[in-house]
Amino acid sequence: MHDCVIHIYVIGMPNTSTRPKRGRRNRRVPREDPARNELVSRSLESAQQCLFNQDYGTAFVHYLLVLNLAPVLKDFASESFRFTLFKWADELDSLGRIQDLFDCYEQALELFPTDEVIINSMGEHLFRMGFRDEAAGHFHKALKLKPDYPEAKENFYRVANWLVERWHFLMLNDRRRNHKYQQAIQKAVEGGCNTVLDIGTGTGILGMCAKKAGAAEVYACELSKTMYELACEVVTANGMNGRIKILHMKSLEMEVPKDIPKRVSLVVTETVDAGLFGEGIIESLIHAWNHLLLPPQSTQDPSRPPSQAGRVIPAGATVFGMAVQCLEIRRHHRLCVSEVGGLATAAAGELHSPVSCSSEDDSTEPYTTERLSRLPGGYTPLTEPFNALDIDFNNVQELEGLCSREVSRVRLPVTGEGLLDALAVWFQLHLDQQSSLSTGPKEDTCWEQAIYPVQTPHNFPLRPGDELIVEISYDCPSGNPNPSLNAEAELCSALACLGTEQSSGPRDYTMLECAEMALLNNQPYHDSFRRALAKLINNLKDARSVQGQGLEVMPLTDPPSGPMDPGPDPFYVLDVSEGFSVLSLIAASQGQVKAYSSVEKTQHQAVLRRLAMANGVPEEALEFWLNQVEDEQAVLQRPSREKLWSSIILDCVETCGLVRQKLMEKATLARCLLEDGGQIFPERIVLYGMLVESDTLLLESAVQGQEPTLGFNIAPFINQFTVPVHVFLDLSTLQCRHLSDSVELFILDLMNTNANYTNRDVKVQASASGRVTAVPFWYQIHLNEEISVSTFNQDSHWKQAAVVLHQPLAVREGDWLNVRYICPTKCISITMTM
Repeated sequence: MHDCVIHIYVIGMPNTSTRPKRGRRNRRVPREDPARNELVSRSLESAQQCLFNQDYGTAFVHYLLVLNLAPVLKDFASESFRFTLFKWADELDSLGRIQDLFDCYEQALELFPTDEVIINSMGEHLFRMGFRDEAAGHFHKALKLKPDYPEAKENFYRVANWLVERWHFLMLNDRRRNHKYQQAIQKAVEGGCNTVLDIGTGTGILGMCAKKAGAAEVYACELSKTMYELACEVVTANGMNGRIKILHMKSLEMEVPKDIPKRVSLVVTETVDAGLFGEGIIESLIHAWNHLLLPPQSTQDPSRPPSQAGRVIPAGATVFGMAVQCLEIRRHHRLCVSEVGGLATAAAGELHSPVSCSSEDDSTEPYTTERLSRLPGGYTPLTEPFNALDIDFNNVQELEGLCSREVSRVRLPVTGEGLLDALAVWFQLHLDQQSSLSTGPKEDTCWEQAIYPVQTPHNFPLRPGDELIVEISYDCPSGNPNPSLNAEAELCSALACLGTEQSSGPRDYTMLECAEMALLNNQPYHDSFRRALAKLINNLKDARSVQGQGLEVMPLTDPPSGPMDPGPDPFYVLDVSEGFSVLSLIAASQGQVKAYSSVEKTQHQAVLRRLAMANGVPEEALEFWLNQVEDEQAVLQRPSREKLWSSIILDCVETCGLVRQKLMEKATLARCLLEDGGQIFPERIVLYGMLVESDTLLLESAVQGQEPTLGFNIAPFINQFTVPVHVFLDLSTLQCRHLSDSVELFILDLMNTNANYTNRDVKVQASASGRVTAVPFWYQIHLNEEISVSTFNQDSHWKQAAVVLHQPLAVREGDWLNVRYICPTKCISITMTM
């Protein structure tokens, strides 16, 4: 690398006989302006006083004035200015003053245009508000300014998961799928389809296949800004810039001749999800046939050349379904236990996930997605696969008539014994008459399957010889029979009402998120917590008893009237778990405890009240903390001016398998709010990991191999969005070879920060030869010295995570490796050397 030095030379001497040109005056030393200095001094003092009084808005205005009048103070005031900005921005956010919030950040960036902390913080606000593309730009800019900035790095990884979903890597690594699409497109173009539109182009690969096959004109559209920009880069790198026109828009908004000059003879697309219809392919194709495609080949005029007729790749699809029993699906979608943490659950009423094929509630999704072959515990087929639907994408009348089809009933003989938990759905995509792709559970495919969970308050047992009746209907949004007339509506699924026969009439139920439902069904976790809390309360009672010995204590009030009555001097317990949690109610059931829950939703609070009443917990023993706290940002504070907490329950590990952000900051504050002998639950977390070889994780993390994808240079561009930490893993079913035993990597002590460290080197011995591609990890959560729970067992509601190595490391059995674990404030980094 060379430095660029610019030299400025003065050639010759000025002609002294000519009049000198008017030039810039010599700069004078600026005079001191006493009034200005006084204003700066007083404003700075006011800013500091307002900051002390937590009047962040006024403090921010004063800092703006000071730093605009006296830029020389920037270095001196930068930390205070940042702190003020972030506090004021949080206030504006809570008040819904979004435009004012972003105005403040713009003013801050005018003063500090290269401050990576401010740029990253603005990106966080953008991300929370759904502006993912803009957020990614800020995180990327912050990383360019400071490549080792951990918070910006983690934020960029997080937003990368949204902007470039992991299935992009799987699809590009699926050579069989890519080759079949390329063959079908080449055959169509060589057959005369010389004008092509690629709907939802993604990386641009299908459009480039058409151009490579010889198409005269190729157009492509992409709604995602990130993927649109990526496609433009890929097309340019492959020498097709100007030969493929890429539009940043939805195909539903495209018009002829405004966006493309004429109708095309071929549409290629893969705007399908695991349930086939979730990405709006029906809408897109109806609109394309009516506005963008040439009329289809007619049997009445077979002589019309292919270049004057329209067609679609894929040509159609067949949807299949199968009834299954699966405990993993069941426990994520409905209540499976009659008791949890010593509490009977019958009074909770009907609880289920927001995934339901019922049309009673618009807030539900008709299906979720799973890879059946990787579900912990597996699944049991209860019926043979059945044909649910055939659809021809080249028949516009069939597409438009989809919603007006009558409900069809399929009678399925039951072939296996078990509980009906779900209907699994997949499809076969017919690219043309000769070629197809299957997304079935037994296929080696990049696709998951669609899961329609059965939401019934009771189990649905089936035995061989029974007959299962499945209704298949086609639900158009807002009762609109023609989806093309409502571009904003989503035809979520042609199977949106797929289900078993159920009783008529609306049901009264409460929705919990899938992770919340799995948590509620996790009996070992709640039982462990109940035992740990009971031990803490007994220890505190003993301590109070010892303190009272030798003193004459006059009772001021009546003793507790019942075993669960909190009494006059209760132990205060605060549960600040995210989402729905019954831990506060378990605490209240211990007796002499005043428990506070952070459950926020009214429906969820009603469930806890019903459970409390049914389990004999007095109404005054359980309260809802967020109903009393004025500032939701300041959840961690004293129960009252005179009292401290006996226990604070922190939600430490996210369901995805990562430690929650700012956990240690919360723990530091929580310790200051505990009474003598009080405890944070959990008291510490131990991280475990192992070395594995897993091609699956590599295929999900980046485009693999040195060869171009179908001859196109795509990998360097999409691999910019590679994320080293993979989440939501089921390690028990992950296809991998274990190359070491599990080892302790790290400890986070929430009760004693002096015991923590920011990085640690661990020696790991390889137990087998192979390539280390990843380090999966999980946690042992210690509630106290004797009681702990693991995030890696069959009852866990948590998933696991893994750090995927950028370059696999070859090892031999017996080799020793050094694993360095780095844990700054928010993110995890693992590096490895021999």
